[in-house]
Amino acid sequence: MILLLALAGGLPVGMASSRWRGLPYQTPELRFVWLVFLAFLPQLVVLYLPNFRSGPNDSLSAACLIVSMLAFLGFAWLNRVVPGMSFLLLGLILNLTVIALNNGFMPISPHTASELISKQALQDFQAGDRFGTKDILLLSESTRFEWLADRFLPPSWFPYRFAFSLGDVFIALGAFVILAWPGLSIKKE
Repeated sequence: MILLLALAGGLPVGMASSRWRGLPYQTPELRFVWLVFLAFLPQLVVLYLPNFRSGPNDSLSAACLIVSMLAFLGFAWLNRVVPGMSFLLLGLILNLTVIALNNGFMPISPHTASELISKQALQDFQAGDRFGTKDILLLSESTRFEWLADRFLPPSWFPYRFAFSLGDVFIALGAFVILAWPGLSIKKE
């Protein structure tokens, strides 16, 4: 969700800035874009398609998530010269680190999870259970690199509740800059 907000903000900022300067908005030149689609395929199949979501075991899902993140990391590395990509790259590294060290899923504490679902619904979960599509419910003291876990929440006035990590913040910042930068940096001749 935080990534969607960054995309929804970065593109209008870049376009408005370009328009204000009297120049056309130019999308950033990204290489190897096919890697993004390739990277998303394992997540799409194993985590989001209903028939596969309930079928594969957690080990297969975790492995697919890590392979997917490595492909995204490769895409970001190959495009590291694009303004903002260094933030995105850092966010991917942070998320991959915490996911790889916690059974292949993003850890979320019972406290954070209780802000997303009712206390009664949370009682159906035990430590180590999958929570949502990419998270695993872990006690803070048994989470490796807990400070990189999904632990942040949007303000209470925000209409949609979700948890996000420090890595997600950097990924969103990177996406925002990637889309906003072309409008901010183009020089009028």
